[in-house]
Amino acid sequence: MKWTKKKLTNLFFILGVVAVVVMLFTFDVSFVELWEHIKHAGLWLIPILGIWIVIYAMNAWAWQRITNSNTGESGPVRFMRMFKLTISGFALNYATPMGGLGGEPYRIMELSKNIGNQRATSSVILYVMTHFVAHFSFWFISLFLYFALAINGEVPFTLPIQILMGITFVVCLGAFYLFSRGYRNGMVVKIIQIIGKLPLLGKWSNRFLERHSESIHNVDSQIAALHQQGKGAFVSSLTMEIMARVVQSLEILFMLLLFGVDNGGGFAGIMITFLHSIVILAITTLCANIIGFLPMQLGVQEGGFVLSIALLGLSPALGIFVCIICRVREIFWILVGLVLMRIK
Repeated sequence: MKWTKKKLTNLFFILGVVAVVVMLFTFDVSFVELWEHIKHAGLWLIPILGIWIVIYAMNAWAWQRITNSNTGESGPVRFMRMFKLTISGFALNYATPMGGLGGEPYRIMELSKNIGNQRATSSVILYVMTHFVAHFSFWFISLFLYFALAINGEVPFTLPIQILMGITFVVCLGAFYLFSRGYRNGMVVKIIQIIGKLPLLGKWSNRFLERHSESIHNVDSQIAALHQQGKGAFVSSLTMEIMARVVQSLEILFMLLLFGVDNGGGFAGIMITFLHSIVILAITTLCANIIGFLPMQLGVQEGGFVLSIALLGLSPALGIFVCIICRVREIFWILVGLVLMRIK
């Protein structure tokens, strides 16, 4: 059977719907308890859900900056087009195992209608690389934030925590080095070669490289060229991606304030609570990305929330509430992304 773009889009849509149904029936709480948590959130649910419009807009702008830095004769891609593909792409990433198995191929397929297959592929890969660098940058910055809070007596600083922070510091530096090489030379060929070293995938990797050698090397060349020619776009895109994670911390801040956690109130108290929110998000996303092959990082994200909230000495009930409301938000935006896939 020949897989047309329309059939592939329908397949991605069906996978997303199935994933949402599975998520709804595998919640760790009953629907009665879930409804009680939603009622507890009340009107706070509006900013918790609504803040993601801003976050996705920032992601879309970062991707657009990379894409439009060199689109050739095809011309620039409109922001609303990128915004729509950003929401749908992240929805598929949340819903499918191994994250990018759904979202990134979908983005490439849809964006290729605007700027062709190779440019779309290089644009998406370069954005994904920037997205990951922003992750590591956020974790790297959060190390110093945690250290500052520890000096102030806000968080514990035991020997195991110091060791984990040291490991994270080294891993981040290693990641920055690897991505810098990838930006200069491209990463697609290297990634396929690494996959080829895995059991049972060696022959597939060699065949794939032989059949698509020219196209793959062209994509790598375009990644390097896009980065070289659009360094200003790269810097602004990376900055926007990091800021998007800072904005995402507001989601946790809203839930902490809902539980009355405001460190004494006032501007100073809320700012300290916001810094705590950044630390919670950093630990949670770090845990979620360590094991990224589960849909919505089931179980891993919850563990990250529980660990980070325990470090701050907050109530376990708050940890459960944050986990559940974040799941509700994810399912809501997955549904929005799936709906957008059906809108031309």
